[in-house]
Amino acid sequence: MRKPFIAGNWKMNTDSHSAVKLAEGVVAGCGDTAGSKVDVAVCPPFVYLQAVAKTLSSSRVSLGAQNVYFEQKGAFTGEISPAMLKDVGCAYAICGHSERRHVIGETDELINKKVHAAILGGLLPIFCVGELLEERKANKTAEVVTRQMKKGLAGISEEKMSAITIAYEPVWAIGTGLTATPQQAQDVHALIRKLVAEMFNRKLAEEIRIQYGGSVKPDNAGELMGQQDVDGLLVGGASLKSDDFVAIIKASV
Repeated sequence: MRKPFIAGNWKMNTDSHSAVKLAEGVVAGCGDTAGSKVDVAVCPPFVYLQAVAKTLSSSRVSLGAQNVYFEQKGAFTGEISPAMLKDVGCAYAICGHSERRHVIGETDELINKKVHAAILGGLLPIFCVGELLEERKANKTAEVVTRQMKKGLAGISEEKMSAITIAYEPVWAIGTGLTATPQQAQDVHALIRKLVAEMFNRKLAEEIRIQYGGSVKPDNAGELMGQQDVDGLLVGGASLKSDDFVAIIKASV
């Protein structure tokens, strides 16, 4: 049985005060649920990681980063290394979020380097894949997801793959209010699990967790989590309100 995994991606939101208050609300709302029945993580902006880490220190809610660079140190102005993230208490790092791909311009090859570096640095990657609206309309969802999986996970060993969570996030459903139907989510999650079996092995495919991300809310979380191959949720806007995020967490159990 795969333990549900709910992660909140705060994106470029909050300030130092509201970030701590939000983390406090998540910890208080989760109670004993986090860690025992469901794995929970929050991913604040880089500048608030340490403050949030302190808030989470006595809880079982984990800390994650929204991004990571693939070099360990050096003259890379503005970048943050895996070692730096570990140093401030991060367990997870999101790699290849659609906004990094389609707004910032990250390629499959760059994201692959980040996944390798995150694992080498002791972080657990949340590796994101997903198609644009025009790609779905052109019936290219499987083609796009397959390419992102094969290029983004190139050179990853079976042992390293066990550290990865995959997140399927249809780009057309992120921040738009549109949500993939539970069946649409299940179909792509099943495809991803099949790809993991082909690229690695069936046992790993059965064990790996696949999150859904894209306009997740308390009122659709339970139905999405009810799908056979949906093991968790990568939550954006709804993770910025502790009550909503906690309701999503409880709906996943």
